[in-house]
Amino acid sequence: MIVRALGLIAGAALVLLPLAGVPYTTTLLLPAFGYAVALLGLNLLFGSTGLLSFGHALFIALGGYTAAALTGRFGVRSLELVLLAAALVAALVAVPIGLLCVRYVKIYFGMLTLAFGMLFYSFLYKFYALTGGDEGMRVLRPMLLGRPLEHLDTVAYLTGPFYYYALGVLVVAALVMRRLVGSPFGLSLRSIRENAAKAESLGIGVRRCRLAAFVVAAVFGAIGGVLLVVPTGLADPLLAYWTHSGNLVFMLLLGGFDHFLGPVLGALVFILLQDSVMSLTSYWRFVFGAILAVIVIFFPRGLMGLLDARRAAAS
Repeated sequence: MIVRALGLIAGAALVLLPLAGVPYTTTLLLPAFGYAVALLGLNLLFGSTGLLSFGHALFIALGGYTAAALTGRFGVRSLELVLLAAALVAALVAVPIGLLCVRYVKIYFGMLTLAFGMLFYSFLYKFYALTGGDEGMRVLRPMLLGRPLEHLDTVAYLTGPFYYYALGVLVVAALVMRRLVGSPFGLSLRSIRENAAKAESLGIGVRRCRLAAFVVAAVFGAIGGVLLVVPTGLADPLLAYWTHSGNLVFMLLLGGFDHFLGPVLGALVFILLQDSVMSLTSYWRFVFGAILAVIVIFFPRGLMGLLDARRAAAS
């Protein structure tokens, strides 16, 4: 009951935030929406399937560069088409990578995904003619639902139409993921996580299900990547760098990977916490490392686990 009430309050606050006239906070939350979508996919892979990817930023970068190529080089300005194209490209790339990676589990799966992520980073960094190298690629302002909105300046566009568009994409992504997790497919993934050998003896195609989860996670990552690059107007190689994947894992642990809304909470808290800590000290990475250590040691189920514990104590 407490968690549901807090969720309703947080949801209402997110809807009403642009009306409060605080553009800095409103634009600050835009990356959180993109990260939350990507983390919903990553949590399907880790929380439901038991496979932790250290290279998930590859698909965020793939979505970002797809948006840059379509808007900047091919003149596709419809954000709906960009999101669809990013999802398709991510699925096509994820299938061959996943076919290799899902053959392994535990640290071997993580290291393979990290290797592919760094290969893609090197490609983005070195192939200047295609990707712009370290300068990246521009992402032009897309149309939303067929409306160009050219009469709005950048701040008005981001804090108004795009804010609600990104929030809507997050809500749709959460509903789709909720349906997937609660489906027989989601149940199969959880059984694989608990005991893959027993699941296979019951007739579940373990590798096939792992591959499907990998592809779905990639699609969500690419969609989140598109939402990340539109506010900045730039897709750069750092989107695929291993530290970016590390941030995703941090957010997942922060929110709580065994709770459906944990990734969303982790993304929101991470962005707000990062902004606060960076404004106080240049050693913000040290502070974040200390916070991660405290979470892993004392709150392994993350913030959502802490809320569940308080609710259980109150009852």
